[in-house]
Amino acid sequence: MSLIPSFFGNRRSNVYDPFSLDIWDPLKDFPFSSSAISASFPRENSAFVSTRVDWKETPEAHVFKADLPGLKKEEVKVEIEDDRVLQISGERNVEKEDKNDEWHRVERSSGKFLRRFRLPENAKMDQVKASMENGVLTVTLPKEEIKKPEVKSIEISG
Repeated sequence: MSLIPSFFGNRRSNVYDPFSLDIWDPLKDFPFSSSAISASFPRENSAFVSTRVDWKETPEAHVFKADLPGLKKEEVKVEIEDDRVLQISGERNVEKEDKNDEWHRVERSSGKFLRRFRLPENAKMDQVKASMENGVLTVTLPKEEIKKPEVKSIEISG
């Protein structure tokens, strides 16, 4: 039922009513129970496929920040490959289940994650630093100054 009268007439439980507080359940008319659903679809979901990473370039460095809540630094791996690729990977394990527990909602993800970034030519590959604080991984790659080619003007005779 809506707190505000509907503009669509007195149909307060209508799907098209933007003020309706009814929650639509797309599976409510199917003949299987929620326990059958959870058995068919295991709770381990693809964890950090969409791990959020910010990459900013300052005058001094390239800085990557990744949100990895609940992970310890031992569960995260930062690697630099020969072909100038930064790789951030890790895994969050599934929480142990007690047979007596009844789950109402599972939104936190678990499993492996992997993000790769091709680094620009001005990144100093041998001076990479990484730190983790409050679930945020920060990877800093200092930049080397790229010297602009010296242009020499040549006088034309004749």
